[in-house]
Amino acid sequence: MRTAALIALIGTSFASASASAQDWPTKPITLVVPFVAGGTTDIVARIVAQPLSERLHQPIVIENVGGGGGTIGAGNAARASADGYTIFMATVAHTMAPGIYKKLSYDFEKDFDPITIAASVPNILIVNPSVPANTVAELISYIKSNPGKVNYGSAGIGSTEHMSGALFRSLAGLDIVHVPYRGGAPMMGDLVAGHIQMSIETSGAATPFIKAGQVRALAVSPAKRSALFPELPTLAEAGLAGYDVTTWYGVLVPKGTPQLIRDKLYQELVQVLKSPDVIARLRDIGAEPGGEPPAQFAAFIHGETEKWIKLAKDAGIQAD
Repeated sequence: MRTAALIALIGTSFASASASAQDWPTKPITLVVPFVAGGTTDIVARIVAQPLSERLHQPIVIENVGGGGGTIGAGNAARASADGYTIFMATVAHTMAPGIYKKLSYDFEKDFDPITIAASVPNILIVNPSVPANTVAELISYIKSNPGKVNYGSAGIGSTEHMSGALFRSLAGLDIVHVPYRGGAPMMGDLVAGHIQMSIETSGAATPFIKAGQVRALAVSPAKRSALFPELPTLAEAGLAGYDVTTWYGVLVPKGTPQLIRDKLYQELVQVLKSPDVIARLRDIGAEPGGEPPAQFAAFIHGETEKWIKLAKDAGIQAD
């Protein structure tokens, strides 16, 4: 009798969980953005969240959790209930972190289920207009003439700006100083004000300042030129052979989120990313929409993680 009752209880629990997943969502969803408001991660999240909320018929509340190069927000999201009501906007920085931090409060590959890439953007090498350089070669020459006096900013230790700048420093053999911030927005504010001299920032955050003449763009980071700034050479073209960095933004959920919920979230995100309005808004910041299937995204994350771990080891990059 006890065995039969236990089996019945288990069956009821599974049926209840399945029904709950089929009904999802029935309340607001939290989208954890692991950087402060105003940076590109936040911009991409907001572009996607509004139409996704409309399709799911529930509010999506963006929760900005800055600090730790995105690792604090990732830890919070990893520990959230795997019930579909917490989703996470990860970036390339989260595949960089394992090679930089000796200890993380989460395992990016083991503690999340990937859904899809939302968007990818090039990074742009930008300088304050007071820097006497109009080309990458001139910038390198200026830095070599002023060792230890040029600062490059980032959104935090382990962020894409940090790693992109460190790779630039390593390949060019430069003595430049890394200045980490709690997000891209305050870093850009100091770059415009001249408190730091340069950064390799995402196109989404950098473009308004470039167009306003508040910073000067010298090159882009991917292997191919950007459609947004076709006149800019790639860093590889400018003399840094092998330089190839792209910033991506992807949606994940805590490990163990029911398959029915993951499938529905992926299907709705794909429709959002096909929307002409969303595509136009992403391209306004130099981004291209994603939509890769979960398995493909998972394989991509694994490859990116291995690449950045090797780079961090070879370049001797560690968190302060």
